[in-house]
Amino acid sequence: MSAPSALAAAAPAGVLAFCQQAWGQVLAKAKRAVVFMDSACAEGLHWACGGAEKLFEAGAVNVQEFSSFESAGGEQPKGLFVVSTLLKGRTVDIIRDIVSLSHFQYCVVFTAVSHAVHLQAHGAPSGSEAEGFSQVVFEQFEEKLCQWMGNMNYTAEVQHSALFLAPVSSYLFVAPAFSSLFPLMAEDLAQINSARPEKKKIATLGDVDFSSLPSELQLEIRSLVSDFNSLFEYLSIREECFAVGILSKIIAGDLANFLKPRPEGKLLKIELLLSLWTEH
Repeated sequence: MSAPSALAAAAPAGVLAFCQQAWGQVLAKAKRAVVFMDSACAEGLHWACGGAEKLFEAGAVNVQEFSSFESAGGEQPKGLFVVSTLLKGRTVDIIRDIVSLSHFQYCVVFTAVSHAVHLQAHGAPSGSEAEGFSQVVFEQFEEKLCQWMGNMNYTAEVQHSALFLAPVSSYLFVAPAFSSLFPLMAEDLAQINSARPEKKKIATLGDVDFSSLPSELQLEIRSLVSDFNSLFEYLSIREECFAVGILSKIIAGDLANFLKPRPEGKLLKIELLLSLWTEH
């Protein structure tokens, strides 16, 4: 398994505050709710706030695994879902299964993936959110939640919160939701080339760039980059990125292209080390 890590040379207290602010949005919706949370978010909650105890302190009546085999009792009308993934595919299936097996009248979903990345995942062109697409993907999912609850007059909310970090120490944080990111291997190059015309095949791993990656990996990288951008905006910092490895270099390059210009005089400068490491 691999995980991206980052070493911040400044503002460690700010990173923790960023994490706690993100979780504060979730805790504000926990009162009288049955909470369903995936493992990546559970790990982030543990390191940022101390774990599920914070949910109970905020008024949650139960905390359960994010699984199709889970549901809430008939006397529990509120469900709170906290996921680290896009609201697509298997994640949607699990939410639908839980809601259909429960008797909710009020559902709240928090996803750690920004709405901008959701738009990209649904084929919208880059920059669509700024061009007036608003929160259309989240709004459509709210309608689905009401359908699954069985009454369009019930209440559904879908929100994004930057729940991607687990602050392990004052200067080191990890991103559990991105544990599937793995250094590119020769086998990956063969897979990338299998979908390319003969004259456009890539000779070496060092020649792989963002645009040549599979769409699923592009979305995962873009989600990570969007999360980092949120962190940097919160901290008001100007970063210098250093990368170890090919995929880390691609991530750092996309981060540099993604970041919005910020006034030089108001920024704290930090160094950010991006690396992918493997557990044996």
